[in-house]
Amino acid sequence: MLNPTRAVREFAGALGALLVLMIIFSAAGPAHAEDAKFGPTPSSAGAAAFFVDLKDGATIPTRAVIRFGVRNMDVAPAGSDRPNSGHYHLLVDSGLPPLDKPIPADLNHLHFGAGETEAAVTLEPGEHSLQLLMGDSHHIPHNPPIMSDRIKVKVVDATSPAPAAAAYPRKASPAGARVYFISPTNGAVVARNTIVRFGLTGMGVAPAGDDRANSGHHHLLVDAPLPPLDQPVPNDFNHLHFGTGQTEAKVTLPLGVHTLQLLLADANHVPHSPPVFSQRIKVLVTATGRRPRPRVKHRFPPRL
Repeated sequence: MLNPTRAVREFAGALGALLVLMIIFSAAGPAHAEDAKFGPTPSSAGAAAFFVDLKDGATIPTRAVIRFGVRNMDVAPAGSDRPNSGHYHLLVDSGLPPLDKPIPADLNHLHFGAGETEAAVTLEPGEHSLQLLMGDSHHIPHNPPIMSDRIKVKVVDATSPAPAAAAYPRKASPAGARVYFISPTNGAVVARNTIVRFGLTGMGVAPAGDDRANSGHHHLLVDAPLPPLDQPVPNDFNHLHFGTGQTEAKVTLPLGVHTLQLLLADANHVPHSPPVFSQRIKVLVTATGRRPRPRVKHRFPPRL
C-alpha cells in the first residue's frame, strides 16, 4: 500500500530539483548573452563574407591575388557611413579580435579601407590560416559580425621566376615634398600597441582612389626595404596601407627591434616620381614600453 507521507515527500523533492534546474538555466541564459559584445553598427540579415576563388586546403604561391566577396551587404570605404555597408579586413594566422572594438592594424590584420575587393598578398612559405572580417566606417565589426569561414592554405615558392611586371604610370611629386615620422623617433622605446604619427610637407593627403594632383596616402614599411617603385605597394605583413588618408595609426608590433619607414603613394598605391619616403628608423618594442634596466653585475669581495 502506498504511503501518502512518503509520496508527498518524493513529489516535493522532485519539484524542488526541477525548480533548481529552472533557476540555473534562466541564470545561464542572460549571462551568456552578456558575454557576446558586438559593435554598434547593425548588419543585414543573412550577410556573409567569403573568399571568391580560394578554398580550404588550397596551395598558393608566396605572392597571390586573393579575391573577397560579400552577400547582402555593400562594400564602402572606411569613413563612409552608408547603411548596410562595410570594408574588408584579412586576418592572417590570427583568431578573431574583440568584436566591439576597432580591428587592429598590424602584421596579422590587413586593412582594405579603400573598399578593395581583392589584393595581392605576400605570405611566407608554409601553412597559414586566412579569414575575412568586415568592419564598419570606424573599422569596428558589425552586429552581428560578418565574417568568412577560417581556411587553411599551403604557401609554396614558385617553381619558376615570374615574368617581369609591366611598369605602372607614376604621378609626379612636387619639388621639396617630404614625408617623416612625427612619432616615434629613431631609437625610441615603445610598447607593442603604439600610435605612429605621419607627417607630410609639400603635398596633400588624399584617400586611395582619389586622383587629386600633388596628393597621396601613407604606407608603413615594417622590417622591409623599399618595394619596386614602379609597382603598387604590396599589402602584406610588412607593408601596411592607410588608404583612407589616415595621418596616424595604432600599430601592433612584436617584441624586439624593428625598422619603420614611410612611403607615400598615389590613388593606385603606386609611389610617385621622384618617390616620397622617409628615413628608415629603428624602434625597440618592450612589454612595458620602457627601456629595460641594465643588468647589475654583483661584485663579490676578494678571497682572503
